[in-house]
Amino acid sequence: MEPTISRSVTVPAGPGTVWSWVTDLPRMGELSPENVGGRWLDGTGPALGARFRGRNVNGELRWWTRVRVVAFEPGRRFAFDVRTPLGSRVSRWEYVLTPVPGGCVVTENWYRIGSWLVRRFMGPRVTGRADRPGYNVASIEHTLAALKARAEDRAAA
Repeated sequence: MEPTISRSVTVPAGPGTVWSWVTDLPRMGELSPENVGGRWLDGTGPALGARFRGRNVNGELRWWTRVRVVAFEPGRRFAFDVRTPLGSRVSRWEYVLTPVPGGCVVTENWYRIGSWLVRRFMGPRVTGRADRPGYNVASIEHTLAALKARAEDRAAA
């Protein structure tokens, strides 16, 4: 399956460090312009099959999603599927980390999976985003820039 959107950035931190950041979904709100965090369910943390309840915000609109980790390759690949509270599939998010001298390349992929009904009606009403792919381009670029800035700040300290 090819991602709907894919963006990459080189960060001055090793894959292990960046891995700890992209798998820390409760703190993803520090990097993302829309997600404000959430919590792992059943006392788990990031692991294959782990469940998470994500929280998101757009102005006055607030909503939550069901998340399940579908790929967990430490230091290399982390992916999770997102569903509505009613269980309808919405998307898959994926982070791929590739070591390079002085750091790693972080690739963030977004896969549009949701049904026509979710894309056309439910999603825009719940999230306030009529153009989800257009918004997610900016969102991914924001998140990757925040990862890079975090790595640069730590390297400078």
